Amino acid sequence: MQPDRRPARALMIQGTGSDVGKSLLVAGLARAFTRRGLRVRPFKPQNMSNNAAVTADGGEIGRAQALQARAARIATSVHMNPVLLKPQTDVGAQIVVQGRVVGNAKAREYQSIKPRLLGAVLDSFGRLAAEADLVLVEGAGSASEVNLRASDIANMGFARAADVPVVLVGDIDRGGVIASLVGTKVVIEPEDAAMIVGFLVNRFRGDPSLFADGMARIAEQTGWAALGLVPYFAEAQKLPAEDALGIPGRSDSNGAIRIAVLAYPRIANFDDFDPLRQEPGVDVAFIRPGEPIPGDAALVILPGSKATIADLGVLRETGWDIDLAAHLRRGGHVLGICGGYQMLGRRVADPDGIEGPPGSVEGLGLLDADTVLGGDKRLVEVSGTTIVGGVPFKGYEMHVGRTTASQPPMLDLGGGRTDGAVDASGRVAGCYIHGLLADDRQRRHWLERIGAPGSDLDYEAGIEATLDRLADHLEKHVDCTRLLELARVPTIKAAE
Repeated sequence: MQPDRRPARALMIQGTGSDVGKSLLVAGLARAFTRRGLRVRPFKPQNMSNNAAVTADGGEIGRAQALQARAARIATSVHMNPVLLKPQTDVGAQIVVQGRVVGNAKAREYQSIKPRLLGAVLDSFGRLAAEADLVLVEGAGSASEVNLRASDIANMGFARAADVPVVLVGDIDRGGVIASLVGTKVVIEPEDAAMIVGFLVNRFRGDPSLFADGMARIAEQTGWAALGLVPYFAEAQKLPAEDALGIPGRSDSNGAIRIAVLAYPRIANFDDFDPLRQEPGVDVAFIRPGEPIPGDAALVILPGSKATIADLGVLRETGWDIDLAAHLRRGGHVLGICGGYQMLGRRVADPDGIEGPPGSVEGLGLLDADTVLGGDKRLVEVSGTTIVGGVPFKGYEMHVGRTTASQPPMLDLGGGRTDGAVDASGRVAGCYIHGLLADDRQRRHWLERIGAPGSDLDYEAGIEATLDRLADHLEKHVDCTRLLELARVPTIKAAE
């Protein structure tokens, strides 16, 4: 007989804008409350990101929710992020519902679709609540986007539909935090403002006593409880970033081995390279369109893309194809992952218009391979070894299409299955496997190939330690006990 337990409570973290630290705060709180013995589930009704993760139940969710699940020490589920938008153009995105692609829509079209997705959002939320003590909900973008409020399912639209109290977060590092928090109270509907039970000010630098009057002024003007002034957490850069705002700029290599990553407009899953950034003696430079590939790069990586043909066009327009040829003449190495692997081949065809208008384009011709986009999206965790050297790896596949190569494969997946291709020189290689470089064994293998100094970096252990330190940080500067008191049992209303 199962013991009786109290129904789950929920609390929602919304922000005054994008990139105010909502994802990181939810991750830290998930670890903090999990350490208190609570069964915590992260939830984000709607996310927009081309950094996605394969879930344990065979779908995909935003990378931030995967990190939050890890912080809560539970397996990932499609229900943690029931609506995921993956931008393909400046005005359109692929729509993923409960882990599966359901179609594409332009931004204006999506506004009319959103209300029909509320049912799936509430269904997923209810499933998580049924197995949890606490559901930590993350909003999207800004709580004050009143122009989009009528069809909202990501912020107050969800909070009202599920009766979940809200804590509003402002980022003092970008300036104007008093105006952004107080201004939110002014512009949103009174019924929405009534859902907000407190506020946090994030990324503070300096003497906190100097902002005591600021915290008091915000509380006075809004009537919301001041729940914490959170100092800047420098170690956040050790955790996977979710969107392009997290891509670092170029840096001076200062004698380190340089690895260049081509940051084309629709770059996807660029967190593949976070482990490289933490390696001592290695400088990872994300190169944006208009910037040349550094002549001193030992390795150039073509990452994944949400719009392979379009990004291949940008690659040529910016002259990177010429830079790659020069890089190879100097003896450099090239690695393509997923969409980057497809670009390295002879041709990429999209006969059904999966990623844009139907068509076919020439690839870079650096690998003897051809790709046809289409078919079901492959979402699966994999493991295996390199063909050369038998170096083990773990990772995941997340792609549409099939690549046929006439060169030796790069990876042995076991059971007679292989992946990728390697040219005759051994210096150009590509594969579909994301997360390859998070495996310490595989990362060291690649660093040895380009002459980088070896290290004993344990990437996964580092993530765990950083999440624990983040939880410590929030326990010290946020009234976490008060947050638990403010959380309440949701009352889910039926979607219309």
